[in-house]
Amino acid sequence: MAGGVRKVYGSLECPNTLKVLACIFEHSLDFQFIPINLKEGEHKREPFLSLNPFGVVPVLEHDGYKQFECRAIIRAMAHEFSSSLQDNDLIYWDERKQAIVSNWVDVEDHKFEPPALELINELAIKPENGLEPDETVVAKAEAKLGAVLDVYEARLGKFKYLAADKFTIADLLHLPNLQSLLGTARGKKLIESRPKVSLWCSQILARPAWSSVLQMKNKPPQSTHL
Repeated sequence: MAGGVRKVYGSLECPNTLKVLACIFEHSLDFQFIPINLKEGEHKREPFLSLNPFGVVPVLEHDGYKQFECRAIIRAMAHEFSSSLQDNDLIYWDERKQAIVSNWVDVEDHKFEPPALELINELAIKPENGLEPDETVVAKAEAKLGAVLDVYEARLGKFKYLAADKFTIADLLHLPNLQSLLGTARGKKLIESRPKVSLWCSQILARPAWSSVLQMKNKPPQSTHL
């Protein structure tokens, strides 16, 4: 994947797009962002379907190479721009250490994100659209996410970050949903009631790469059509 301009097709309202952008900024890479209008269904018709037949953002295109699924994109990018000689890589080249990173990537995917997205939908998205949260859904999601964060609290008592004592892709993948949760009173309480989780959140959300994503989100680039 050397040479040429990287193109990221996605939506700044989509957490998975923001995850990929955070990884790009972590590696200080040049790229072109091509916004896809999800409300108008651009992701469900051509020409976007030629990039991802499943009709989901984001997609990374580079020198004719197309990749979708945010975690796959991030894994590939982290490996491409990492070296066993660098301590600030987002992965490990030691297979056992990287296996632990992979464990926590899967935890984010299967344990953290589902209840986090439910809460964000009920506590943030619905009110923005004039709808009332479903308290039954909120209560179940709070219980599920609280149980996950209890595990995180114990883990972060042993390591500075989830997978190790350095920031990795396992931490990066949490950024958009943590930001959204902290924007709601109940989500903020879930996080801040756990001191080690709260400190971890503060540290990773303060990273310059994430600040660049938020700046981009607050001042989107001009639209570029497919």
